[in-house]
Amino acid sequence: PILYSYFRSSCSWRVRIALALKGISYDQVPVNLVKDGGQQFSAEFKAVNPMQQVPALKIDGITLSQSLAIIHYLEDTRPNPRLLPQDPKKKAQVRMIADHIVSGIQPLQNLSVLKQMGEKKMEWAQNCIASGFQGVSHI
Repeated sequence: PILYSYFRSSCSWRVRIALALKGISYDQVPVNLVKDGGQQFSAEFKAVNPMQQVPALKIDGITLSQSLAIIHYLEDTRPNPRLLPQDPKKKAQVRMIADHIVSGIQPLQNLSVLKQMGEKKMEWAQNCIASGFQGVSHI
């Protein structure tokens, strides 16, 4: 497997953690999201992931993007050790927490979002992220 990743990307961290827990060795290709205006915008990386985002994982003859899709694929194709509980209710709760994070909290701290928010971007992002974590804490 080849993981296209950025060291500060929380999405990439999720995949690296899953790969480590599963004991899957892989090669890593760094994609610096800041250097040279963002290496994710290069034609070379766009050929890997047209969304121009990390992580992307080449594995089993396919290329996957989006951290949760990658993690679910790893869980489906390499079920041991398990990352998700077997109990459907507990599994749903884990997926709910993960969805809250990837769609409600994490995007608000992305460079692509913050660049468009103006002067109060940090205050805005911190309020939204704190609200999201408050909601997750009650699950």
